[in-house]
Amino acid sequence: MTSDPLALDAATMRALGYRTVDLLVDRLLDPSTPPIRRAAPSELRPRLAGPPPAAGEPFDAILEQLERDVLRFTSRGDHPGFLAFVPFSGTWPGALGDLVASACNVYAGSWMESAGPSQVELEVLGWFRDWIDYPTGAAGVLVSGGSAANMTALACARETLAGPMSTDLVVYVSDQAHSSVARAARALGFRPEQVRVLPVDDDLRLDPSTLAAAMDADVRRGRRPLFVSASAGATNTGAVDPLPELAAVCRERVWLHADAAYGGFAVLTERGRVALGGLELADSVTLDPHKWLHQPYECGCLLVRDGRHLRAAFAITPDYLRDAAAADGEVNFADLGLQLTREWRALKVWLSVRYFGVDAFRAAINRSLDVAALARERVERSDRLELAAPPSLGIVCFRRRVADVPDEAERERVHRGLAAALERSGIGLVSTTRLRGEHVLRICVLGHATGPAHVERVLEFLEQAEPDAVVDGRPPYARDPDVRIGWLARPEADATAMRRIPLFRALSDEEAARVAEQAEPAEAVTGETVVEQWSASRDFFVLLEGTVDVLVEGVRVRELGPGDFFGELAALDWGAGYGYPRLASVVATSPLRLLVFRDGALNELVRTLPSVEREIRAAVRERLGRR
Repeated sequence: MTSDPLALDAATMRALGYRTVDLLVDRLLDPSTPPIRRAAPSELRPRLAGPPPAAGEPFDAILEQLERDVLRFTSRGDHPGFLAFVPFSGTWPGALGDLVASACNVYAGSWMESAGPSQVELEVLGWFRDWIDYPTGAAGVLVSGGSAANMTALACARETLAGPMSTDLVVYVSDQAHSSVARAARALGFRPEQVRVLPVDDDLRLDPSTLAAAMDADVRRGRRPLFVSASAGATNTGAVDPLPELAAVCRERVWLHADAAYGGFAVLTERGRVALGGLELADSVTLDPHKWLHQPYECGCLLVRDGRHLRAAFAITPDYLRDAAAADGEVNFADLGLQLTREWRALKVWLSVRYFGVDAFRAAINRSLDVAALARERVERSDRLELAAPPSLGIVCFRRRVADVPDEAERERVHRGLAAALERSGIGLVSTTRLRGEHVLRICVLGHATGPAHVERVLEFLEQAEPDAVVDGRPPYARDPDVRIGWLARPEADATAMRRIPLFRALSDEEAARVAEQAEPAEAVTGETVVEQWSASRDFFVLLEGTVDVLVEGVRVRELGPGDFFGELAALDWGAGYGYPRLASVVATSPLRLLVFRDGALNELVRTLPSVEREIRAAVRERLGRR
């Protein structure tokens, strides 16, 4: 008899464990489970609502409800037809590692309390370091995922190169960078004007000359370039930025971070090592074992080339922790990142890699690359599908051929409808995305159970199926590009005048009046620079009278006149309040009258007015494509 109200005897512990494992094995091996089952809140609330019980309930009854009302309504990333987002296809030894770590409730923050687990983490980090050809002086830390790793990298870079936060520091990312970089910048206090979102080239990679020009412009204005986040396998397309060339631009003055959360472990293969050439040149690298190393969530990693920087950036030892301070040769992982309380993430990796061997993981990655290559060939052979971007590292972006559908909103409805129809069929799951403002379909071949037949079946469905109806309330709209508006004589913009501007023609009176309230009249003289390239302003302009030249690095690329607009790229929100810098200068070639929508106003117009969104998205596609 024990007085511990939460204790269980050995027989009961084993019985509960066996029962739970039986449920999990049955679920994981059930071929009838689709890639995803959704449920509305109105369906789940009646199933699960209610106060907690005062007395305990039978474990079998709890497991039965868990299976019926909870696990049933989830996505299943290990399904061979799950090709959406980034499939999360774990391994059973990894799951058992989590069970051991949780059952023993290991605190993995200090060597004093977890010498064995800390050494296991050091061994795992050593594997990763060797795989990407980092030097022996590199150090790292396992974190929850790529988002935490990217934030840790940015904080480490700032502390190493600049110290306290300063308003003159600048961060650079491409428009294909992961949204977590923007989230990290915002959380660490970087203002919108301190983050440069740069356009990519035709292969969706960050051009080193674009980066160099942006940094040089900032230096001339008294700003300090601090941090560049390069994609080493972009989540959107798998694209890999030219890492050696970017490293040359950044050398000795700017921290180069490689976000390899998606693609990093492809270095285990010959093809991946070639694609990721130069990864070892980065000052820090994000990896995600819960992606292409097939570990259960959560498991991310940050490696820093000069490992001393990690401890210098994060180690803080208050009086109540001095007993646990690391002695010579010991490592307290709580001193290398944001978390003091840390779970033991390394065990799942250690168990999985030791059980299967590195060759098994290498074979799984090669299989994914082979299947993605077959998917590319299948799309290229099709008369109804076509590639939308160069495939890379297991990701293939493509579109349904809709040449007879000129309207982008309608093309979006087609692709969203096809994705919805595929989900309803239970065959598979794909996601959609935007590339240069164009809506496309996207498959990611990462699950270790996915083979050629699974992808072939999904592509055949998307090739032949009729889209499901997807209603989004967008009205039909046709723009007349020849309408000119120089007649708008009065400085004030009212609803009637706004509706005579091509961009706003489809608005109702009420909508036009709302837009007019946000517009400010402005004028400029001949020769005046309205917008300067690489500046951080985010106003949006509509030309009422006069003409302007658009200049990129001093070269005239186009002329705009009455009814045209400019500044939309910088004014649109890329993520977390950050956006492009000015990618061109705009200079008046005659006296101008304009309407100005101040910082943030365009995002509201795009969000609430579908016809305006279509026009702006079309301009983004056309103008980014011509850079």
